Amino acid sequence: MAIEYALHKPEPLPFMSCYICPVCGEPLEASATRKHYQCPNRHSFDLAREGYLNLLPVQHKHSSEPGDSKAMMQARRAFLEAGFYQPLARAVAAMVAAGQPERVLDLGCGEGYYSRFIEAHRPDVAVHGLDIAKTAVAMAARKQPGARFIVASSQRLPYADHYFDLLLRVFAPSNDEELKRVLKPDGLLLTVTPGPRHLWQLKEFIYSEVRAHAAAGELPPGFECLTTERLHYKITPDGEQRIALLQMTPFAWRAPAPVRQAIKDAPELEIEADFVLTLAKKTALA
Repeated sequence: MAIEYALHKPEPLPFMSCYICPVCGEPLEASATRKHYQCPNRHSFDLAREGYLNLLPVQHKHSSEPGDSKAMMQARRAFLEAGFYQPLARAVAAMVAAGQPERVLDLGCGEGYYSRFIEAHRPDVAVHGLDIAKTAVAMAARKQPGARFIVASSQRLPYADHYFDLLLRVFAPSNDEELKRVLKPDGLLLTVTPGPRHLWQLKEFIYSEVRAHAAAGELPPGFECLTTERLHYKITPDGEQRIALLQMTPFAWRAPAPVRQAIKDAPELEIEADFVLTLAKKTALA
């Protein structure tokens, strides 16, 4: 894939702390032992034994353990590592590499599937990952010790202003203003959204009338599209893998037990995977 959209390389920025305190917004600095981080107001956050940092204060949680459960994350990892979304992961890694970023943030990174592909494709890139689910982040950190993972909300990104060259958002929610704040001038945003036929055959079990997704996802204000790529192919997961795939989708909540059983018990089912990758650039006015 010959794409030329390398980032403009400005003069090197002065040293900046990577993280900001999720309580007061002051810079977080690592201790001498690098076992915890602390801000000038003495808010302190310990590094977990898996190597990740939990920057999601209790007051920012909507439940005791937000995000997907351990069982759901294990099922998701099994599905992804079976290779069904490998064409997407390769396309994401290629687009990221073509941008020549130094620092990349995977928003809603889950158990780190796409982060690992990015690192394998470009070992010189500093890969960061963020997710609200502690179980997912712990799984990601164990498997990719060279990356920097945190537990945090995508609505309040605990990173310094203008820290990242590229943000990756694969089916993940985000806050538009926060995206622009943590992204450098002329930084890149790579989003993956469902294509028109994505998981059409699964949705036929759930909805009486299946509707196609829009051909392209909307970009946040302050970004201009550089390139768009559609990736469409078919997969044949078994019954257990179909349930894991269903759990990865927002329409899983609309599938009662009888529907889930029908999906699992169906004879060999060919399912369309359909993705739209959109690479956008932060505009000067953002």
